[in-house]
Amino acid sequence: MKCGAIEREEYVLRVLSLYLGLAETPARSSRLDRRLAEELYEKQIEIEEVEAAMILTSARRLLRSPDAPRLGPIRSLHYFLPAIDEVRSVPVSAEYIQYLRGKLAAFEAGRFRTYKV
Repeated sequence: MKCGAIEREEYVLRVLSLYLGLAETPARSSRLDRRLAEELYEKQIEIEEVEAAMILTSARRLLRSPDAPRLGPIRSLHYFLPAIDEVRSVPVSAEYIQYLRGKLAAFEAGRFRTYKV
């Protein structure tokens, strides 16, 4: 969806909602996160590009080798800026993003079962 097709506030809320919906992100966004979402809107970065970058980054973090050192939580929307730049320079297919969504959903379901009492 083109940035111009949705209002600024809707764009910002969608970006923040996507961000907060990811594993290993804070329970709420900061004013700096909100400001970055506004900047992404001003730069006319498509919401699909932001979402693809978030999914790609989450998959890289969560689906890596279990032997790899544990990574700390994501504390800022700024964490995703390099991936947004990457997705903008080398677009990722919608099919691959859908595939990663499925892998992440399966990972989360498995992790939930592991911690369930």
